[in-house]
Amino acid sequence: MRQFLLLFPVLSVLCCSQPKSKKLDQLDWLRGSWNRTNVKAGKSAHERWEQMPDGTWQGWGVSFTGSDTSFVENIKIIEQDNKLYYVADVPENKEPVYFEFTALTPSGFVCENPSHDFPKKIEYNVKGNSLEAVVSGHAKSISFQFEKGQ
Repeated sequence: MRQFLLLFPVLSVLCCSQPKSKKLDQLDWLRGSWNRTNVKAGKSAHERWEQMPDGTWQGWGVSFTGSDTSFVENIKIIEQDNKLYYVADVPENKEPVYFEFTALTPSGFVCENPSHDFPKKIEYNVKGNSLEAVVSGHAKSISFQFEKGQ
């Protein structure tokens, strides 16, 4: 009986934990630190991505003017109801904004939220050690160029 009591918590975790999403695992190219290359003199920007034990992705974006923090963004990529979402949490919005994935390839993704003011569309594409993130909507587009950090 004692052996069963010791084994029960282990079996509960193994049987009841949710399996990691295979879709989320396709984003492994995103892992790590990315340094923005197309910034004005005196500024810098970075993104960092990690996959959490449950399979979701946690990202952080930060921009600096000199040594002062000028922008911070918390980002997640989650699976909910068998759909992937890019979830952006920025100070300008009261609540996190959900962008639904509309395309996922081995080297990128597209996600959209037509009801959001700006951006309505977010695209990430990787090529080797370079990453481009493009936000767009209302005939406006902004490209963020990154190189893989250490």
